[in-house]
Amino acid sequence: MPRRAAVKSTTPTRERILDAAISWFSRHSYEATGLRDIAALAEVDVAYVHRCFGSKKQLFAEAVRAQIRPEELLRESTGDDIAASLAALVFAHDGARDRGEIGPFDIMNHSLSSIEARDILRDFITAEIIPLFASKMGVGCPIRAASLIVAYLAGLGMLRNVIDIEPLQDASGGWLEASSRAVIATILADGGHLPGH
Repeated sequence: MPRRAAVKSTTPTRERILDAAISWFSRHSYEATGLRDIAALAEVDVAYVHRCFGSKKQLFAEAVRAQIRPEELLRESTGDDIAASLAALVFAHDGARDRGEIGPFDIMNHSLSSIEARDILRDFITAEIIPLFASKMGVGCPIRAASLIVAYLAGLGMLRNVIDIEPLQDASGGWLEASSRAVIATILADGGHLPGH
């Protein structure tokens, strides 16, 4: 379940700051965000934000992980249904958007122009997302295959949910999901090997 966009005053302070950071980073670029902005949204003193998270960089890293929650991405997925589960991630943003909530990748989409944020995102993807996908695959060269699948899903998600390419606005269960499942199944069958390698 996606984290809420609004910050509730009854929420414990550290979680309130994290919710405020998710909300702010999901709507503003990393470079245009200051800890004072997040402190004001969380209704706390900026010194408390520093005490809880140390720096904007550390807060951003925690906000990314809390919003995307890699441990839940493929919680139920093993064996033959892995391609279907991965293909379904293309539509993860839709439910949140329909409910007026923050989508799981909104933070990433607003921060790719920042070198510092990009480094945090790269570390998160290479340390948590790719190994998670690889652990579910059971194929040769799983890191290579997982990296290719993550690249496919991220690129498709960017074109579909950020740039709004019209032909990609298909609903879950349609041709886009079926095509994505086929692409991912092909990568899994190949195991990330190139011809002649």
